[in-house]
Amino acid sequence: MKNDSQILIASSNSGKIEEFKRLFKDHQIYSLSDFKISDAIEDGVSFIENALIKAKHGSFFSKKYTIADDSGLVVPDLGYEPGIFSARYARENATDEENRNFLINKIKKMKKRTLNAYYVCVMVGLKSHDDPRPIITQGEIHGKVSVDSKGKGGFGYDKIFYPSGYQCSMAEIDSEVKNKISHRAIATNKFLQLFNG
Repeated sequence: MKNDSQILIASSNSGKIEEFKRLFKDHQIYSLSDFKISDAIEDGVSFIENALIKAKHGSFFSKKYTIADDSGLVVPDLGYEPGIFSARYARENATDEENRNFLINKIKKMKKRTLNAYYVCVMVGLKSHDDPRPIITQGEIHGKVSVDSKGKGGFGYDKIFYPSGYQCSMAEIDSEVKNKISHRAIATNKFLQLFNG
C-alpha cells in the first residue's frame, strides 16, 4: 500500500484536515471539500460504524484510498455522552462553542466542576468502497472535562478537556506534543504501522 501517496480524508472539518496533514506528512492529503463531495450521513450507532460509513462514502465518490475517523468525547457519568454525537451535541450543525457550553451546563447541573472523560478515535482505511479488509485502529486519551474553558488551540472540546498528567487543557498543549499524545495520534500511529507494513 506504499504507493497510496494520495489519500482522501473523508471529512470537511478544516481542523481535522490540518491535523491529518501533519500526521501523514509523507502523503498528499485531500478533503471532501477538494472534490466537492458532501459529508456522509452518519447513522451508525458506534464510532466504528460511523467511520466505516464515512470511509465507504468518500472512497466511492473519490476513487482514492480513503481514511475516515470517527472521534468524540465520552463522559461516563453522563451516560457516555456526547459520544458519537460529539459534533452535534447541542444541536445539528452546532458550533464547537455551543457544544462545549451544552456540556458545561450538564456538568454544572450535577453540582460538579469536573467529570472523568476520555477522547476516542476510531480510524478506518479503505482501498475502495467495497474493500473487504479495511484497516481499523483505535486510540484513546483519558482525563477530565471541566467547567473552566482555557486555551486558544485545538478544536472541539479541547478547551475544556484536561488530559491526565497535564495541568492544562488540550487547547493549551503545543501542537507537536498534542500530535504525539492525542487519541487521533495514537490511532494514526497504529494505522501507519499497518498501512506501511
